[in-house]
Amino acid sequence: MKRLLELDKLLNVIGILLIIGFIVRLGADYYKSQNLIDAAPFYSFIIGRSVLFLLPSAICFISAIYFVKKRR
Repeated sequence: MKRLLELDKLLNVIGILLIIGFIVRLGADYYKSQNLIDAAPFYSFIIGRSVLFLLPSAICFISAIYFVKKRR
């Protein structure tokens, strides 16, 4: 039981860190796209980074919910 409690907290922390990483990386992409003349549209950066960061974050949150329900 103790391991399941720690695992869901760990998954929540990982999910939050991935969201923070998404915000930071998207800010860097925004800064970089302002300096380039022939840059790709900014929404392409948003789509790419959301697949890279937000999809694993959602998976972490869903699996944390699963472990909480399994504990009960």
